[in-house]
Order: sequence, then structure tokens, then C-alpha cells
Amino acid sequence: MIIGNTTSISLLTNIQRVFRQGMRNVFHALGFWEKTLIVGLIFIALGVSLYWMGALYMANTREVPAYGGKYREGIAGQPRYINPILSQTSDADADLVELVFAGLYAYGHDGRLKPEVAESLEVSEDGKTYTVKLKEGVVFHDGTEVTADDVAFTVQAIQNPTNKSPLRQNWQTVDVRVADRKTIVFELKKPYFGFLENLTVGILPKHLWSDISPDRFLLADYNLKPIGCGPYRYVDASKDANGDILEYELRAFERFFGGVPYISQFVFRFYSDEESLIDGYLRKEVSGMQGISADGISRLSERKSTVIREIKTPRSFAVFFNQTASVALAFDEVREALNRGTDRQAIIGELLGGRGTEVSGPFLPFMDKYAADLAWPTYDQEGANRLLDEKGWVRNAESVREKNGIPLRIDLVVPDWLELVKTAEILKTQWQSLGIGLEIIVMSPGDLQRNAVQTREYQALLYGEQPMLDQDPYSFWHSSQKRESGLNLALFDNTNVDEMLVAARETLDDDRRRALYRDFQAAYLAEMPALFLFSPSYLSVTDGSVRGVDVERMNASSERFAGVNRWYVKTERLWKGTDGVESGR
Repeated sequence: MIIGNTTSISLLTNIQRVFRQGMRNVFHALGFWEKTLIVGLIFIALGVSLYWMGALYMANTREVPAYGGKYREGIAGQPRYINPILSQTSDADADLVELVFAGLYAYGHDGRLKPEVAESLEVSEDGKTYTVKLKEGVVFHDGTEVTADDVAFTVQAIQNPTNKSPLRQNWQTVDVRVADRKTIVFELKKPYFGFLENLTVGILPKHLWSDISPDRFLLADYNLKPIGCGPYRYVDASKDANGDILEYELRAFERFFGGVPYISQFVFRFYSDEESLIDGYLRKEVSGMQGISADGISRLSERKSTVIREIKTPRSFAVFFNQTASVALAFDEVREALNRGTDRQAIIGELLGGRGTEVSGPFLPFMDKYAADLAWPTYDQEGANRLLDEKGWVRNAESVREKNGIPLRIDLVVPDWLELVKTAEILKTQWQSLGIGLEIIVMSPGDLQRNAVQTREYQALLYGEQPMLDQDPYSFWHSSQKRESGLNLALFDNTNVDEMLVAARETLDDDRRRALYRDFQAAYLAEMPALFLFSPSYLSVTDGSVRGVDVERMNASSERFAGVNRWYVKTERLWKGTDGVESGR
């Protein structure tokens, strides 16, 4: 048997040797061009094989997010209170809070409320009692379980005036009690449809904060080294010689109840202002930055692969008419002509590079309660001029209209902010075509607040509003808010509207509230006490490395992190039909 095998192997070896020698002889017998042709054909065959193998692989696999990687974002500003009950006055603080903490409720990518730490909700028939059950398995970054005691402690910390929380006013008429380990009850003095918005505040860990005295609350180390139950946990911060924070490092929280974030490391780098932030982006120090102005966007062509996302927010700008300070503005046809004769799209194009939404009333077109069926004013300069002609407003020698000795001249007070000053100048040019004279009065923000807004001493005021997407217009349009600290800048006074706004904020019936707000918008449209202009888009900038970002609408800039645990910078390919990393670890 051994001899037979040896003979077979020897024979095979001889055959291989003869074949190789024969091939060498044939190859040597070929000419140069024949050899080149054969080698070329071999490489072509290999290339075609590799191409089809790659094509088959791509056709039968799918790209999915993969865990890992780092994302670096730049922020103009400095963090001070990474604390959910103190962060409302700083975008830098609010951004970090959004990643480190979680609340009972949160805003989704569409700007609508959704449960987060909350498992279920029950509301009493009178709309005054909210009972919330918490999810099981939610833990803080130190591994301690989140309970109803932590929620109650957070609310009580907000209500304590010593802590100086900007949220205190929202909670002054709310009582909170713990029903059991996972159940919290909120008692309201009056029903209010927007109460759930208050439950988006991040939950503080009672076991860490309860031993800190109120007089030390603002100075606690946990304000810069926070512990929450959000998707990312604090790791480290680096400072410069002056004590300013240069970078802030967060890591994915492996026990996050919403699913482990794909991006392992989130690093924030801080800059003094927008200009230095953009410089850092162009130097590739960061991969993204947020809330960039239209002027800043114009510089970004220097970095290829830049992706600009437009996110809608309920921020809008308008000219508010004070009919008690201007005889001309008290005429209905003048306010209507201004609304019809102002080219809002031209303002958006010139001021914002087209990145904004035209606005004609208190509800923005992308708000759920916007009454799209009403006849909102559209640009019609010819029609506006005709209306003024028909109502007896005649152009004088200076091409400014007048009626019965009343000149159609308006003093417009404007904050000393470049974008709004430019807006006022555009309005002046447009209104000249209507025969309306406009005097622009620019005031510093402090001076404007003291000597115009609080005193209501202006004929017209160019100013901004920022309600919520699911807004409560009471503060802006109820007659009780006409004076001093109120936000009714048009001094709008309509008894029927007052009743509508009170009824709307106290009903939990969404359909009834929608009907009430439609009637309010119809009443506004009948009087046109203001000239709404535009809502600028929030501009989010990245270098294209981060994916999975799907935010469409938001109330505040920090809400752009909605669903941040699904953002990713790394990918892998899996065979179709197989479960992959997107199902979670």
C-alpha cells in the first residue's frame, strides 16, 4: 500500500513538472505583443471577477450603523450649570444637559412630546391631577435606580427660591407627592393643557444632591461634573490657564434605557463667539456646529463636504402696531395695506439667503394649530396701493400719503441687532412704494427694554417671539398682558379673544382647542394688529461624518439631540435577511 501511494505521488509530480515546462516553452515562443496581450487578458479577467464579486456583495448586503467612533461639536459659549433646573439661560448648558439627563417626557424629532422615563400617564377628568408611572430598569450613571423620589426632589429643588431656577414660575401652583417607588402624582390648581411640557426637565439624583445645602446649590461640583440618566455620561473636562473650559468629554452610557448610543465618544469644544467657532470648523477642529447665522453660512464653502440642515423652530419676527401712539396705524386699511404690501419672501431671500419661512400671523405654518383655511395676506403691492387710494390716502409732494391732514408716517423702534436693522431698512424701501414714510429708531437692547417695551412708548416695534410649537398664545395676545411686563406688544384688546384664550389653555380636548385657536386666528386676521414677517430656520452644520440625524422641528436648540443615541459615524455591512447591530447590543 505504501509503495503504491509513493508511485502515484511520483507520477503526479512528473506530470506537473512537464506541464510547467511546456507552458514556459510556449510562453518563451511567443512574441512581445502576444505576451503583453495574454497578461492584459489575465488582468482584465481578474478585474471583471473582482467587480462582479463586489457587485454581488453590495447587492446582497446592506449598510447599517455600527458602534464606536467619536463626534466633535463646537459651541460658542461656556458651560456653567450643567444642571437641568438651571440650564435654561445658556445654550451651552442646555446642550450638555440634553445629553447627560433625561426627563419623564421628551421632544421627538418632529417636535412633539413623547414619554421618556415615563411608562404611563393618567389624567383626572377635571384635568388637575396627573399620575405618572416610571419605567423599570432606568438607572443613573452611577448605577443607582431612578425612582419617584428623585422626580419629587427635582420638582422641590425647582420650587425652592434659593436655587434660583428659571423654571420656578412654571411650578409654583403645582403640588407633587410620591405614591410609591415608581409612581409620582402632580396636583394642579387649574387645568392646563401644556403641563406635560414641564415634565421634560431632567431628573436629578436625590442621593447625590439632598446633602447639598441650598446656599451651596449653585456652587456644587455636580453642576460641572453631572450625573444623570441620559444617553451620555460625563468623563472629563480640560481648561485653559484662565479656568475656561476648552473641551468637555462624554461617553456613551452602556445602561441607557433607550438603547446604547452608537457613537462612543461625544466631545464638545468651546469658542468665544461665532466667528472663532467657524474658524475652528474650517480648521477641522470640530465636525459640527449649530445655530449658525446666515452671514456665517456664507463662509462654509471653504470646507468641502459641509452639510447644512434646516430645522424649523417657533421663533418669529413681527412689527407690532401701537394704535394708541399712532393715529395713522389706527386706520384698518393702513394695517391691511402694510400686511398686503410687504414682500416677506424678498426679506427672507435678502436677509436669510432663503433659509426661512414666511409668516402671516401668530401661528406659524408648520404649527399643528395653524389655520391654513383662512385667507392670510399674500404679497400684492398693487392691491395695497389700490386699497389706500380707495380709502382716500393721497400722495403729497414728498410722495408720502396723507388723509385729512394725517401723514402716513410711522416711527419704527428696532433693537440694535444687525439682522433686524437690515430688516427695517428693507421695510423702509418696500413701504416707500406704498407711499408710507418710515423713520427707523435703533435702540440698544437694554434701552429698548426700559424705555420702549416696558413703557409701551412706540408707534411700531420690530421684535421677536418664541412660543412653543404647541403654543399657548395667552401671554402674547390676552388683554391682561398689555402693560409693563406683559408680552402683548400690540396692545391687542378683544373680549371674545380673551375668553377663547382662557378656554383653550384650560381644555384637554385637542379638537376643541384647535377650534378655539382657529377662531382666535380669524379674529386676529380681522384686525391685523401686527405685521408678521418670517421665521428663520435653525441652521445645523456638520462635515457629513455624522448620520442618523432626523430632527425636523424643535422648540429650542438643545432639542436637536432628539434621538441622539441613533446618530452614528461608523457603519458595517450585513447580509440581507440577517439581524444586525441596529437591533441593539
